[in-house]
Amino acid sequence: MIPPAFDYARPADVDEAVRTLAEAGEDAKVLAGGQSLLPLLRLRLAFPELVVDVARIPELHGVREDGDALVIGAMTTHHEVLRDPLVRRHAGLLAAATATVADPAVRHRGTLGGSLAHADPAADLPAVVLALDGELVVQGPRGRRTIPARQFFVDYLQSALESDELLVEVRVPKTDGWGFHYEKFHQVAQAWPIVGVAALVRRDNGRIAEARVGLANMGTTPLRATAAEEALTGAGDAEAVARATEAAAVGTQPAQDLSGSPEYRAHLARVLTKRAVLTAAGMG
Repeated sequence: MIPPAFDYARPADVDEAVRTLAEAGEDAKVLAGGQSLLPLLRLRLAFPELVVDVARIPELHGVREDGDALVIGAMTTHHEVLRDPLVRRHAGLLAAATATVADPAVRHRGTLGGSLAHADPAADLPAVVLALDGELVVQGPRGRRTIPARQFFVDYLQSALESDELLVEVRVPKTDGWGFHYEKFHQVAQAWPIVGVAALVRRDNGRIAEARVGLANMGTTPLRATAAEEALTGAGDAEAVARATEAAAVGTQPAQDLSGSPEYRAHLARVLTKRAVLTAAGMG
């Protein structure tokens, strides 16, 4: 299908991009890698009057260290994230999950910031950044502000970004010494996960001292499995992990669709969380 007509702008820097968005108001859409927006345009599910292409703004690319955190430019592609040595060394969960996103063609075009700003609860990376306790830095006419990931995802395909703001950076704490694993179930290769689980585990004296579990496609936003996280504290063997991860679906509201019922998704969340945590903890 042919998309509706729209005007096109390609600002040279972040300041120009923000000015362009502010002038256009809610009639503008940001084009990052295009892997989410272009299908919406072609299906005529979005009707922007202006598309603002920010993919080539240099300051939105790259990975750097900032103390105990990694700072990843919003337009850094999945391929670049996956191959970056800093990400592999200090945020292994992000690298592992990114390797499962779609296929190489999509990973070469799609961007970390684009995936997060799209705010699809079925996507892999929002749940991962949530599990990492990441922060998202946005810039608008009033300057920059930092939004914790737990506050960024508001509802289905809705984020805390204002129409005149641009996501510029993603900050994730270094997780050196943590075990990690990303587990998802999907019907065919490259498809969205029916359920995805991002697990981080820190062990002390043979027991789980802290666990973080992010869930994909278990509600209208990515979620943390807080009941399971609490129950996992102190778990020292596979049986204790199995008991704790029975709480993985507590507080979730999975959808009913052609891929499965809410009950089926809740079952998958428990199974995949158990598998992910056992692997992350080295007990699998």
